[in-house]
Amino acid sequence: MTAHTFPLVEVAGSSYDMGYQHGAQAARLVHRYLLWIERLTGKSRDVLCRNAMNFWPLFEALSPAFAEEVRGLAAGAGISLEEAVLCQARAEAAQMPDGACTAFTLTRTATADGRTLAGQNQDLEPEYADVAILLRVKPGDGRPGAMMFTFAGQLGYSGMNEYGVAHFANALYDFTWKPGLPHYPLKRLMLEQRSLDDCVELLARHRTCSAANVMLCDGHGKIGAVEVRPEGIAQFQDKHPDACLHANHYLTPAFAGHETGFLPDSCPRLDRMQVLVQQHWGGITVDTIKKILADHEHDPGGICRHGAVQMHSISGYIAEPEKRLFHVRRGHGCLGSWTAYEV
Repeated sequence: MTAHTFPLVEVAGSSYDMGYQHGAQAARLVHRYLLWIERLTGKSRDVLCRNAMNFWPLFEALSPAFAEEVRGLAAGAGISLEEAVLCQARAEAAQMPDGACTAFTLTRTATADGRTLAGQNQDLEPEYADVAILLRVKPGDGRPGAMMFTFAGQLGYSGMNEYGVAHFANALYDFTWKPGLPHYPLKRLMLEQRSLDDCVELLARHRTCSAANVMLCDGHGKIGAVEVRPEGIAQFQDKHPDACLHANHYLTPAFAGHETGFLPDSCPRLDRMQVLVQQHWGGITVDTIKKILADHEHDPGGICRHGAVQMHSISGYIAEPEKRLFHVRRGHGCLGSWTAYEV
């Protein structure tokens, strides 16, 4: 079974202790992740680390607890602080956005039991699967516990916390890099919030250096999406209040003018997702979503992605926030194996 799941890293205690435990348990994969960042970007580690350290003062100001966890990670994995910071700013250190994901949140009249379902297919270069982990955190200072999919050494990515707050993401393009935070620390801090509104407020307070869409839900049945750019945020409202679907192009009136069609398969994927959700409206279950995430229309750039622009659906997620269940798939939607985890 372990060949069909991602390694599970469980940490608890102080921020430093959690970082140290993460680094010690996943040291081999952390080193592989750093090698992959070099290979992916074509840049030397010295250059990448120097670029990444420009963000360190922002990390310390954003969250002293996050900064302490980075320090613990470095010690536990036997890497430098600079390398540990690089793990939190991979895309930004190289100024290389990536991803071609299809994300959703559905609730009330859309689902079979009226409860919320949220998640996505994670579309990246296939090598990311070799350094991916599941990270379960149990802070000892009152912050909520959480489960996330991430990469060894990276402290923030998609997941859900004990309050049912979950977030997923779509890469957005057509922006100019500007001074600001990487997205990954904010992803971690969103998993320390207690409601969707708290997450939106967090995103509104902090400027990022690049663009992305953030798909959100919480344990109270609220759903939504926020498009984030260096100049600010715009909340997205889909056609029906019980559904929110997004791919890799801007949908909000505030930002739609930036869209150039950089990723041509984004619109067809979203259109297909809308069709499939409408076909199953009112009866959507976890199993329904699993089938939708395996859909091959527009192959190789379909919802289940098989290599368009060198990206594959390396994983998938389905959150059930009211039940505090987080389903994770390793591999393509059509071939991968799903495992459910309690949060």
